[in-house]
Amino acid sequence: MGRVGNAQDVTPEQLLHICGRDEWDTAQAAGEYRAPSLEEVGFIHLSAPYQAHLPANRLFAGRTDLVLLWLDPQRLGSPVKWEPGVPSDPESMRFPHLYGPLPVAAVAEVTPFVPGADGSFAPLAAD
Repeated sequence: MGRVGNAQDVTPEQLLHICGRDEWDTAQAAGEYRAPSLEEVGFIHLSAPYQAHLPANRLFAGRTDLVLLWLDPQRLGSPVKWEPGVPSDPESMRFPHLYGPLPVAAVAEVTPFVPGADGSFAPLAAD
């Protein structure tokens, strides 16, 4: 799977979710992942590869227990809508939001997501 591109190169096959390894372990046992945001705002935050560092730095700076869930959008089973992020994101940037639980079967690959020495996450590098 090609993992990284710029906004023009992103394909529907390139969606990610960031979570803690313990959360992923729990999801595997349950057969689906239900992020707290699903109950709070009605969707699970996803990212395209070129965006993943933005929410990671906002929400998870310094955490070393994170994984990236590389998703197969064809197996999500719920609608994905591209919507604005937070006001500090570039104005035209939209993020994918999954309006339902994330089935474990939709996860094509799991990779560690570790910050740099300063605790911040860099944009993902091309393979």
